[in-house]
Amino acid sequence: MIELGSRTRKLPAPPPVVWESLVTPRRPQARQWLNLLPDEVDPQVLRAVAPDLVVWSSLWPTRPNDQVRFELRLVRDETALTFTLLTPDDPPDASKLGHLRHRLNHLLFADLRYSYGQ
Repeated sequence: MIELGSRTRKLPAPPPVVWESLVTPRRPQARQWLNLLPDEVDPQVLRAVAPDLVVWSSLWPTRPNDQVRFELRLVRDETALTFTLLTPDDPPDASKLGHLRHRLNHLLFADLRYSYGQ
């Protein structure tokens, strides 16, 4: 797998809460945060090890073999969430890659963060 991008930021919830949000992003009792664009699809959970690892399938049908790996680490009472975008295929062009990384940043560090009240 080739690493296409990675980022770590803190979220204001403990790892078990963030892990559950990533594993079941559309559970009815939670605030909805996975707001996909028309060219995106719901990811499948390929691997999950509570409370510190989740691997998603691709969000993008045009890049079906990509994966998103999430590593969660407790930092005080928050979670340091690292996402890594991986592919076994050729990397996309710079414009497409920028879009993919931007979308993950927005979904995780804006939409998911806001679902915790921040």
